[in-house]
Amino acid sequence: MTDTLDGRHVVVTGGTGALGGAVVGKLLEQGAVCHVPNAHAAAPAHFPFPAHERVMLAHNVDLADPAKVDAFYASVTDLWASIHLAGGFTAAPVEKIEPASFTEMMDTNARTTFLCCRAAIRSMLESSVSGRIVNVTARAGLDLRRGSGMVAYAASKAAVAAMTVAMAEELKGKGILVNAVAPSTLDTPATRADMPAADFGKWVSLEAAAEAIAYLASPANLAMSGTLVPLYGRA
Repeated sequence: MTDTLDGRHVVVTGGTGALGGAVVGKLLEQGAVCHVPNAHAAAPAHFPFPAHERVMLAHNVDLADPAKVDAFYASVTDLWASIHLAGGFTAAPVEKIEPASFTEMMDTNARTTFLCCRAAIRSMLESSVSGRIVNVTARAGLDLRRGSGMVAYAASKAAVAAMTVAMAEELKGKGILVNAVAPSTLDTPATRADMPAADFGKWVSLEAAAEAIAYLASPANLAMSGTLVPLYGRA
């Protein structure tokens, strides 16, 4: 194997989303084979790579279900890297957060990340691969005062940050590097629609985020582990 992603197998959860499409595109440019689990019966219409020869789509994979997560990872041979973009967002005053909403954020962000990390790590340890894991926390998961108005979301993303650093420390003797990116606001069509009066120029482009994520997942990243990388743009 070279020090590039050429021919390496990479899982991208949330790979059919806006950021996911950018990340998969960047990985394909670098020669990777991308394995993309999808919660639905088919890829969404906007996913740009449904028929690409190096994109392996797996449908009806519930990333909060440990049996389905384990079965999906068992289907990926020679896993090199696992990138966990799947997640969700909600905001509400703390007095209006229902327990079910809090649980949903923890499941969508923290539980899915944990289950996918666990399955990826098992695969890497079994194959003696010094691979790469990349998670996605958030600015509110690092700068906790920014979680005001979005307590459930901030708590779930803080959990992702904590897991990332703890796993990196645990796995450093195995050569598995575990990092996370922490975006502020990503410039997507959905966020533009939600905040039409905002200054889009202050947001983080999908290209910039994908570049950082692809680097952390690549063999070119020789030593960074346990790092929570702020992607704040000009925000």
